[in-house]
Amino acid sequence: MSLLTVDDLKVIFPVRRGFLGRSSYEVRAVNGVTFVLEAGETLGLVGESGSGKSTIGRALLRLVPASGGTICIDGKDITREPGRVLDFRRDLQVIFQDPYSSLNPSMIIGDIIGEPLTIHHGMRGEAKRARVAELLSQVGLSADQMERYPSEFSGGQRQRIAIARALSLSPRIIICDEAVSALDVSTQSQVINLLQELKSRLGIAYLFIAHDLAVVRHISDNIGVLYLGQLMEQGPAKRVYDEPRHPYTRMLLQAVPVTDPARQKARKAERRKIPARELPGPTNVPDGCPFHTRCPDVMDFCRTTKPASVPAPGGGEVACHLYADAHS
Repeated sequence: MSLLTVDDLKVIFPVRRGFLGRSSYEVRAVNGVTFVLEAGETLGLVGESGSGKSTIGRALLRLVPASGGTICIDGKDITREPGRVLDFRRDLQVIFQDPYSSLNPSMIIGDIIGEPLTIHHGMRGEAKRARVAELLSQVGLSADQMERYPSEFSGGQRQRIAIARALSLSPRIIICDEAVSALDVSTQSQVINLLQELKSRLGIAYLFIAHDLAVVRHISDNIGVLYLGQLMEQGPAKRVYDEPRHPYTRMLLQAVPVTDPARQKARKAERRKIPARELPGPTNVPDGCPFHTRCPDVMDFCRTTKPASVPAPGGGEVACHLYADAHS
């Protein structure tokens, strides 16, 4: 049984505007996403801004309600489970993007890290202090720093504090929501190496949400590629990066800078072949394949028929009509 199973997840936000809210429309932030996360595995979710990556993370944490589909941990459906959410949040924690706003500036870090221990386990006094010291040591900080405030730490150190807070309840899954994107390159590397070490030592599974494909490839076992709230492609990280099957995945990879000027020039030439069209958004998702308005390989039925996910050559799945005939 998989640790985390997400099946046909939808998150739709109704929006009202105009006089007395008489005009309304929907924002389809997540539109039928399915994936699994195994124990001790890292699944990277990538895509452009507005693709639904962070909304998926927030839906798993029940910070936004799911409009459809199911979320299961160890086979137990937590999607709309009544009552308190504290039970499953011991298993599911999060590290947010901005280390400057995710920590309460008026609290010392000992209290920031120790607060979940008090809420979930009633831990206080010396027992809590000892556990906080242990958590600080796990992320490369010292126990004598627990009396200091977040403003006394660098961005990388603050993110280590956020990791320690996420670890405090010994979770089985940590959602990393753009957890390194606000850091400089050298600090990113240090934090990623720390996450890898913790995964190896503690057996944690990560849902790693990011827009940087190079970072995602480095840390992930599998990658899912999102566009307008839908998974275009998913599979082993090496295959998705080295042999992308979906035209959208290829487009994302062509945008990654390379050091070879000739390759960079060739990529720019390829991108110029793609006709400029108005970009759709989650309020006006096109019929058929959502990527057809930007796809260089578009066919007539791509505009009317939504492709099903089919096995991709080399492993994983791809939602593209280019591969449908092989599995029809």
